Amino acid sequence: MDPSIILKIAGVGLLVAAACQILSKSGRDEQSMLLSVAGIIIVFILIVDKAGTLISSLRSVFGL
Repeated sequence: MDPSIILKIAGVGLLVAAACQILSKSGRDEQSMLLSVAGIIIVFILIVDKAGTLISSLRSVFGL
């Protein structure tokens, strides 16, 4: 398994956390919440892409 997906998820998490803290401290709580939702969606897309690759490789192994 390639560890780059874990590093990508951690990087997105760190960037989103830092940006959310900055936005919250400046009084922009709505933008902070939208940014955190966008970060969750980005990570979800990364995971779904890897899950699709896993399913296609399982299908090829078992001949489905």
